[in-house]
Amino acid sequence: MRTFAYSRADSVDHAAHRTMPDTAFVAGGTTLLDLIKLDVLKPENVVDINALPLKRVERLDDGRLKIGALVTNTDLAHHPEVKSHYPVLSEALLAGASTQLRNMATTAGNVMQRTRCPYYRDPAAKCNRREPGSGCDAMDGINRMHAVLGGSDACIAVHPSDMCVGIAAIGATLTLQGPDGEREVDFADFHRLPGDTPHIEHDLADGELITAITLDAPLKNAGSHYLKLRDRASYEFALASCAAQLMLDGDTIREARLALGGVATKPWRCSDAEAALVGQTADKTSFERAADIALKDAQAREHNGYKIPLARQAIVRALRNAARGDKPASETQESQA
Repeated sequence: MRTFAYSRADSVDHAAHRTMPDTAFVAGGTTLLDLIKLDVLKPENVVDINALPLKRVERLDDGRLKIGALVTNTDLAHHPEVKSHYPVLSEALLAGASTQLRNMATTAGNVMQRTRCPYYRDPAAKCNRREPGSGCDAMDGINRMHAVLGGSDACIAVHPSDMCVGIAAIGATLTLQGPDGEREVDFADFHRLPGDTPHIEHDLADGELITAITLDAPLKNAGSHYLKLRDRASYEFALASCAAQLMLDGDTIREARLALGGVATKPWRCSDAEAALVGQTADKTSFERAADIALKDAQAREHNGYKIPLARQAIVRALRNAARGDKPASETQESQA
């Protein structure tokens, strides 16, 4: 592992103004330190932000929920406000990683989580995300785990977060602070599609850090479900996952929220499929039609074509369970893909 300068920030302002070229912020470090050890990330300066006062979860007057950047995944998953009003987020968090990692991983760190693409994590491989213009070995390599949505000729790496899929289905705003002050970004716009610049992964300027994530007000009386399909039942990344919320009037869908994970280069909100569900009967036919719409632009490579029918199955089942109001965990299970 390369050497780097280490310092601690005692305020958000301090952190924002301490940044120098090639600076990284560290909180739980569950991704950053791994990538430094692999020589994938090479920061010259690492600023520890664990002392910052960003560990509160608070309900705002407008009904939204503000989550401090340093709230751990464990604390967020079990927070009474999240369990009561945003169960799909609690389910998504508990489906990710292991208990030990959730105890360390932070909310902002999870948002900033890097891809687990093996070519990105191998300095000997060609990767446009790690080294712009070098090529992408995943295109003609072993791409079983790679994206079928949101990819480009430069990159098909999957965004790995479960938490972010839950947040995408809820809707949220990120609060960012840097040397030029504070600004807000819609969560849906924060993660960027790879296009021709896969090394630009998010809308975060030099020296900025995430200080809070504010969830949209919850859908009233909505059923929800997070379904994760994977090779084994624990400590594994999704092959396909789906976060679904449905607000019903009898059997008629009045509002829908739908997001996918494991199949796209960013947390994937399915807005067209949501719109198609509104006014429809909450039944298998409607759910299958929504799945077809959500996946209409999916493009398979040599080894990942199975993800399209798998994601379709995830959507239908997640919507079915959201409509039924099924309890979590019963379908966070293995895939036979």
